[in-house]
Amino acid sequence: MISVSNLGMNFGEQILFEKVSFQLNPGHRYGLVGANGSGKSTLLKILSGEVIPEEGEISIPSALRLGILSQDQFKYEDNRILDVVLMGKADLWKAMEEKAKLATTADLSDQVGKRLAELEMIFADFNGYQAESEASELLAGLGVSQEQQVNALNTLSGGYKLRVLLAQCLFSEPDFLLLDEPTNHLDISSIIWLEEYLSKFPGTSLIISHDQYFLDRISTHMIDIDYETIKIYVGNYTGYVDAKELEKNQKEAEIVKQIKKKEELQSYIDRFKAKATKARQANSKAKQLDKMEDIQIKRSSRISPKFDLKIIRPSGKKVFQVNNLSKSFGNKEVIKNVTYLFERGQKTAVIGPNGIGKSTFLKILTGELMPTQGNVEPGHEVAVGYCPQDHQDLIPKGTTPYEWLYSFAPGETISTIRGILGRVLIQGDDVHKATETLSGGESARLIFAKLMLQKPNLLLLDEPTNHMDIESLESLSQTLQDYEGSIICVSHDRRFITHFATSILELTADGFDFFSGGYKEYLEKQGQDYLDRTGGNLSVRQDKKSSDKTSNKEWRENKKEIGRLERSVKKVEDKIATIEKKIAAFDEDLADKAIYDSQNASRLEQILADKSKLETNLDQAVNNWEETQANLDAYLEQTG
Repeated sequence: MISVSNLGMNFGEQILFEKVSFQLNPGHRYGLVGANGSGKSTLLKILSGEVIPEEGEISIPSALRLGILSQDQFKYEDNRILDVVLMGKADLWKAMEEKAKLATTADLSDQVGKRLAELEMIFADFNGYQAESEASELLAGLGVSQEQQVNALNTLSGGYKLRVLLAQCLFSEPDFLLLDEPTNHLDISSIIWLEEYLSKFPGTSLIISHDQYFLDRISTHMIDIDYETIKIYVGNYTGYVDAKELEKNQKEAEIVKQIKKKEELQSYIDRFKAKATKARQANSKAKQLDKMEDIQIKRSSRISPKFDLKIIRPSGKKVFQVNNLSKSFGNKEVIKNVTYLFERGQKTAVIGPNGIGKSTFLKILTGELMPTQGNVEPGHEVAVGYCPQDHQDLIPKGTTPYEWLYSFAPGETISTIRGILGRVLIQGDDVHKATETLSGGESARLIFAKLMLQKPNLLLLDEPTNHMDIESLESLSQTLQDYEGSIICVSHDRRFITHFATSILELTADGFDFFSGGYKEYLEKQGQDYLDRTGGNLSVRQDKKSSDKTSNKEWRENKKEIGRLERSVKKVEDKIATIEKKIAAFDEDLADKAIYDSQNASRLEQILADKSKLETNLDQAVNNWEETQANLDAYLEQTG
């Protein structure tokens, strides 16, 4: 168990959180959410010991093994990929290196023999002879093939290097996992694998993510950083959103009630203060009014950008035609014989495992890359807006957000440019800060500011939600749903895709598949088979097609059972929320100094007894929730 007491942290003059106390208990999976800049990564660094808090204490058992997702990929550039993962167990890795060195020595003295025996004991303790196969299995689950695992880390792209570091973290078998945006560079198959891994992980985990579906699948609790404090909610992301909205509504209702009460008191005072027979009562009401403290609601750190994507004019009916498109890099063919007609108004999500050519496909459409075979025929009056996965491809260093945006419309007024920047939350002096100091979220929003300025009728978006907080993501998904132009979007975020995609283009190792319909309908058709495979599996797909009627019936039955289990979970969550509200009411009573006066002794005793009973009921309800949620998770895993 990790215990946090009176934690406080500032960023310059901004208060991130203050006087915060909480516990992180064994076996729980905590999702950590908050706006960009609210302090999520800072909290992880405090818990890992990388950052010392300005106030408060962190109590971590000395024997607790922390697993932290390293971002220092350059440290291992020349190491074999499999070895990078094995380094996750430092003692085992040192023993392996020493054993290999001693095995090549010509001097097999008694001392060397004794040391080899000691190393064998270390091997046995760490299950060393199974280590390589376990490390290889982790890498395969994250999409790094066995053929790649024997190569140096520098042969992989940046996204795949981070997968290797994630595998290293998991291989270390920690008691407590600290992961900052682990899904950012994972394809859908690898995210599903990670969900299943974390669901079975016996230790505790704390994970920052903007992928709401992912958080729903893995979280038993949510940690929210907002209003300059940190609060823990029981349940997954959906339950947390409902609970937080309920709290906000209750607080606002309390304010309305208080305002009404004040108005009634003031009205009584005004009516009777001049009447001798009522003067005493009026004075009493005045004192009561003076003692009433206003209920305060701190300003939320969650502010949503206002993306406003218009089109300068409609394109022709045909946006572009792709003819027998293929692309190779050396001997590796990443796109194979794609033929595809894209028409005005389509909003297509491009999916498939990493390395299959999704980003390459977009770069060919923009003209940044040339195909090895085939061509792209553009339609009439097509105006393209592009958001690359790597923001530095568009935003250079040595400039500012204002200067960069103004360069695309030098005829625009200062107020127009600053107004657009303000809508994407780049405000005040931030419009003049160096672009190289922008966060990932700020860079993404700045690119969309450019698209708002240029008003293209075709958007080519490559993982646009990477680094965006949930508020930005939700605002963008609604904007794309309302957008009147056409969209081609690469994304691994299923909930984001579901909001706006009207068709799916799946790139596979054998070519491509086009599905006319939304992502939910696509999954209903393809089932879990796609999500489990790392490339096009034609035999699985043929089996799937031959049994569509049966699987559709099974799917409906599964959906009915899942609905029943989800309702059971929600019922328990509602019960927990009710108990927590009652306990909070008792805590308010106990905060009143008057309750401890001798004349209130019996009332105090009753409050303490009732609160103790409620806390017991809360523990039972939480246990019931965990059991019910586990049944739901098990059923979801069984049915896919």
